[in-house]
Amino acid sequence: METEDKTNKSILPRIIIGTVVLLGLIFLTKEVWFAITHEETDNAQVEMRLVPIISRVSGYVEKSYAEDYALVKKGQLLMVVDSAELSLQLQEMVADLVQSRADIENAKASLINSEAMLSYSRGNLEVNRFRLAKSADDLKRDKNLIAGNAITQKQFDDSQSVFDISSKQFETAKIDVRVAETRIAVLRSLVNKAEAQAEIKKAHIDQQKLKLSYCYVYATTDGKLGKSNIDKGQFIQAGSPLFTIVNSGNQWIVANFKENQLKNLHLGQMVNLKIDGLPNIDVHGKIISLSDATGAKFSLLPPDNATGNFVKVTQRIPVRIEITDESKYKDILRAGMSVIVSVPIL
Repeated sequence: METEDKTNKSILPRIIIGTVVLLGLIFLTKEVWFAITHEETDNAQVEMRLVPIISRVSGYVEKSYAEDYALVKKGQLLMVVDSAELSLQLQEMVADLVQSRADIENAKASLINSEAMLSYSRGNLEVNRFRLAKSADDLKRDKNLIAGNAITQKQFDDSQSVFDISSKQFETAKIDVRVAETRIAVLRSLVNKAEAQAEIKKAHIDQQKLKLSYCYVYATTDGKLGKSNIDKGQFIQAGSPLFTIVNSGNQWIVANFKENQLKNLHLGQMVNLKIDGLPNIDVHGKIISLSDATGAKFSLLPPDNATGNFVKVTQRIPVRIEITDESKYKDILRAGMSVIVSVPIL
């Protein structure tokens, strides 16, 4: 009896050790087989479209309706910038435009008056043309008469004087016509200039109204707000980011595979996704694009091997993965969540 107990005691450790070894071999075999038949990376995360809301005018915040991580709809009012100064500038511009339109009317009235003066000058020119022709005929006749002593010298001198005066009046009338024509050209230019200035001022008014509309900041897409650091009374600069909206309507995965893994990846290939924050959910996806550059090339200071400071580092290539049945995970996925991506290659 004692011998049997001793035998059992000596066999039991062997069985335990054998079982552990067998389980270890099975586990190792599975891991090796998985490594052979899959390409895997844990350098991946959930991506969503981050839409920045940027101020287009400078000013003090009058009202802020944005709350941290609040759900917003496209077109929802988020903030109001104080527009009192811009409104006063608009009133001044409108008054300036009214004055410009009055200047246009004055220029047009002057043009009409000058056109009437031109008509008068042309009529006067024709009258003086007739007078000059008559005085020339009278002078020619009187020359023939005085040669035959039919008229006195005084009568001839009078005819000569009338002709000279008519000639001067005719030349003056021609100058008056040219001056009137020149004045009309100048006044037409002034009218065109005044109208152009009025159009410029009208464009400035439209631009000012556009600036006033920028005082009302609206959400440009559906989603959730990020952290808000804008408070009432704060001064903001044009072009400064105010909020960020996370658009959860479109989600995808970006996985950074090593460059030596790319040989087994291709477009349309199905992948398995494990979300670190959701370990009990199996998510599937499909490769839709592979980057044409390594992630390092998109950095602020990309490496340049031509400088001579070269250290070979395995590079990673971003791969975009479309989530299958994306709508099922819309409410549980968050931008930036870590993901383990495995791609079956056999």
